[in-house]
Amino acid sequence: MAEQEVKLMKGNEAIAYAAIRCGADGYFGYPITPQSEVLETLAMLKPWETTGMVVLQAESEVASINMIYGGAGAGKRVLTSSSSPGVALMQEGISYMAGAELPGVIVNVQRGGPGLGTIQPSQSDYFQATRGGGNGDYYVITLAPNSVQEMADFVDLAFELAFKYRNPAMILSDGVIGQMMEKVVLPPEKPRRTDEEIRKECPWATVGRSKDRKPNILTSLELKPEAMEVRNIHLQKKYEEIKANEVRYESMHVDDADYIIVAFGSAARVSEKAIEIAHEEGLSLGLFRPITLWPFPEKEIKALAENKKGILVVEINAGQMVEDVRLAVNGALPVEHFGRLGGIVPEPEEIVNALKEKLL
Repeated sequence: MAEQEVKLMKGNEAIAYAAIRCGADGYFGYPITPQSEVLETLAMLKPWETTGMVVLQAESEVASINMIYGGAGAGKRVLTSSSSPGVALMQEGISYMAGAELPGVIVNVQRGGPGLGTIQPSQSDYFQATRGGGNGDYYVITLAPNSVQEMADFVDLAFELAFKYRNPAMILSDGVIGQMMEKVVLPPEKPRRTDEEIRKECPWATVGRSKDRKPNILTSLELKPEAMEVRNIHLQKKYEEIKANEVRYESMHVDDADYIIVAFGSAARVSEKAIEIAHEEGLSLGLFRPITLWPFPEKEIKALAENKKGILVVEINAGQMVEDVRLAVNGALPVEHFGRLGGIVPEPEEIVNALKEKLL
């Protein structure tokens, strides 16, 4: 077995290293705090000289998502990264990709909003990511890392899911995880696929069209409403398949706990410390962390709630995921929310106090 390569790096840097090692064909992006290190690291590593990976700073976020559309249409492994206002500008292109069933990866290192907001971390893009921020009935597969290691690991997973279901996938991080430094085991290197391999894996793609092959038209446009309904029914069936097969989560101390914290990303990291404090005070508390925000682990949360006294949803926003948790438990027990706004990350002690005030 080959020796693992361990490095100390930021979460944003881990995205860049992982993209190269996972056989990415291209990155198209635009600088914005707090994710600019993704592009900067790729520029430093110069993968076009070693793997042939294209790295391009586009003129805007709108341009970069449309470049992703083009690369994905050719069956290529392509990704972009941005932060909250930039991803807002990408929503039209993401909707087009979902409608045309194109696989691509979008990394969102969230910052506070609305509008230009602040460059400090936030989790207020939950709705933008999981509800499909553009027009139409569609979903984006959404992965929420809570460590630098998962930032690296989720690049390959996002590509895998995007191509498996021909659907955009988003890594929904935040400024805490993007900027913090941790040890990370880099993924093994994968070779980039040849055009022949892409033709076999992606028969719908436009790459390498031979003389006897009809051109593929990859579009989200249907002029006849009957045809658009058929397309939408197909998409909804695909989304049900994703919901049935791709839910991911982890839990801690939940079996014997009276109360549960539900949190994702960096809020889950802080909540782990809050649970330690709660245990020292004799409180029975566990943690449930959704890893896929869409598909959301609604069935798992519903089952977990059957013998609990209450749930506290911790987010770095005004209350977004809490709506999905409440829908999942359907009034079976109290569900309260605690969050900080404006780019302020809650302290573990604040979470414990909120639990006491709202549920005990």
